[in-house]
Amino acid sequence: MKKIVKGMSMMVMAVFFCISFCAYAAADHKIGVLAKRGAPKCMKKWGATAAYLSEKLGTKFTIIPLKFVAIEPAINSGKIDFLLANSAFFVEMEKKYGISPIATLINSRKGKALDKFGGVIFVLSGSSVQDLAGVKGKKFMCVKRSSFGGAHMAWRLLMENGIDPEKDCAAFVEGKKHDNVVLAVKNNAVDVGTVRSDTLERMEDEGKIKMSDFRIIHQVKDDFPFVHSTTLYPEWPMAACANTDKGLAQKVASALTGMSKDSVAAKSAKIVGWSKPADYTEVKECLKAIKYGVFGGK
Repeated sequence: MKKIVKGMSMMVMAVFFCISFCAYAAADHKIGVLAKRGAPKCMKKWGATAAYLSEKLGTKFTIIPLKFVAIEPAINSGKIDFLLANSAFFVEMEKKYGISPIATLINSRKGKALDKFGGVIFVLSGSSVQDLAGVKGKKFMCVKRSSFGGAHMAWRLLMENGIDPEKDCAAFVEGKKHDNVVLAVKNNAVDVGTVRSDTLERMEDEGKIKMSDFRIIHQVKDDFPFVHSTTLYPEWPMAACANTDKGLAQKVASALTGMSKDSVAAKSAKIVGWSKPADYTEVKECLKAIKYGVFGGK
């Protein structure tokens, strides 16, 4: 009888572990991604990364495109396990919710590997605005006030040059998406726009604009392959939410940093791959300078 009970106990345990393992294998780990150019483009760009992680780790990963305003609620409610968003979102969510970086993406342009990006301030080529001082009194459009490359970087640059876009511009408005800002300037809906570096070039590659139609304000001349007006900051991090299993986070980090530049995932995202987490101190300094969010109470 004891042998029968023992045998049944072992069978129950085996079934339990089998169910647990299968449940883990079938788990849907959600990666929230800031959809800066809209959900369709987000899925086209990052869907292959979810497929890559699913294959490498043997458990399902899904991309959840998020609008700017949806990021904090997604983290606070436990809707996502990982977050891929701009560097400013990361440092804010790190301070408020304890998310942690596990890798930093390496962008790609003309064969160059880039782990930093900047902001670009631009006008139409025939505009009367020639420099930062000329931005005063003009209608200025950013992507979102919560956008790092599409607002904060230029905001800091203007503040450092004695211009407060909220007070000194005729209007300081949001375009919601990077493409909208570029098209608003192109169509004379606003005088000046700011987006993250690489936006203009990618839109030209897509046949939507011509770079020659615009003039870059305060253009920095260096070997960075995208036009930019601001200093450069570390690229977007992939971050694990506070409640995400640490073992899983380590496996995701290892899979990302091991991604080949020739993989479908890298090519779809137009990146070289991923590196170990960068130092995001300068991002925090930027937010402190413009007194934004948890770094300034705005």
